[in-house]
Amino acid sequence: MTDVLTATAVGADVRRAVPPPQRAVPYEAAAELGIWLSGLESFLADPSPSDASLRLIRSVLERCIRLNARFYTENFSSFLEVREMDELAGVLREAVQISGPLAQAGPHGSGVLRVWCRMLLDRFHSAAGFRKLVAHAEESGASHLPEPLKAFAAASPKSEEDAELALVLPRFGRILRWLTVVGDMLEADEPLKPATLIFARVNEQMAELIGYINNRLTRFSNEEAELFGALDAASYTASIELKKVYSPEFAALIALRPPPAIYAGIETAYHMLNECVQQVLTGLARIVDPSVDTDSLFPSSKANFERSLVLRRELWDLVQLTRAAESEPEKPRVAALNDALRKFMSGTVRFLYYKDTDTFERFVEEILVTKQTKDLVPILHRFSAYLETLFSQVKLRSVFEKHPFEAN
Repeated sequence: MTDVLTATAVGADVRRAVPPPQRAVPYEAAAELGIWLSGLESFLADPSPSDASLRLIRSVLERCIRLNARFYTENFSSFLEVREMDELAGVLREAVQISGPLAQAGPHGSGVLRVWCRMLLDRFHSAAGFRKLVAHAEESGASHLPEPLKAFAAASPKSEEDAELALVLPRFGRILRWLTVVGDMLEADEPLKPATLIFARVNEQMAELIGYINNRLTRFSNEEAELFGALDAASYTASIELKKVYSPEFAALIALRPPPAIYAGIETAYHMLNECVQQVLTGLARIVDPSVDTDSLFPSSKANFERSLVLRRELWDLVQLTRAAESEPEKPRVAALNDALRKFMSGTVRFLYYKDTDTFERFVEEILVTKQTKDLVPILHRFSAYLETLFSQVKLRSVFEKHPFEAN
């Protein structure tokens, strides 16, 4: 087996190389490291690993080493002992050094990779620092709840229903915390394939949350209570969105190489799950304070709603213009459609999910360059069908829950 640096040596090297960070940094870095480690834990348990997943695991292990280095400091003993940090650093470094030759020697059968994943998972589980960091990340979830839910979850419950709500809220906060890491990656334009590991954990978290809610509902003493209805709706909504996101297409992202396809899948999954959790939390928050709305709880949702509103309206206009040009492909109608398409491409197109942008742009390019009516009509027919499907998808965005579409 490949010789590796001892854990103590790794820790000493990192402490010499990395300046002691400010005290606020270690705890945030610890939460982020715990999130990535939890993603590794869920991903390593995959019963059918592949050579593509091996490369992905290696890249996340390297990320964890960098995060581990960020909060190596003697003042961190109040959270983790130095020996625990050294032990975890050794496990991470050893895993990276072994995974390199393993990846280069591929392709491997799933049996070999499964054994390696199980060995690495056992090494993580035996490290006290691993368990503490994952637990710390999970505890930080409550801090990502918006007010007044954060204060409500921290207060002493006044009734049985209050106690039930206080128990379920941190679980939603935990999912938001994990998704925040993906959102930061999207914002920073980072490579996104490693985010599939975080989604592996989010998948488990949401499945556990749905099971937990359903179990509590079976024990609810009053099915007419407002909280019962809110939790029942939350369970149903979460289960629907979970099925939409974790499709075979999403699982296939691991083996994909083209960055646009990976970006499209991750962006769509992030927005769908993030908006789902925000809408569910808004419904639960109204039990605490009936006056709250999504905008007050999540300020970023207002901008998202306004963008989606513009997108929905302009897509509907394009549907009408395309239908008109298809039925009567006269010059004025075609010109009106072309002008609307140019306007849409100059701004509103960026409000589409990335997965839809490429198809839309190819249609527009084909329409704008086609001059002969006999060639244009079939294109308009296909574009009209595509637009109607796209419009239907946009209408289903969770931000429109209280804002149904009106054609006029």
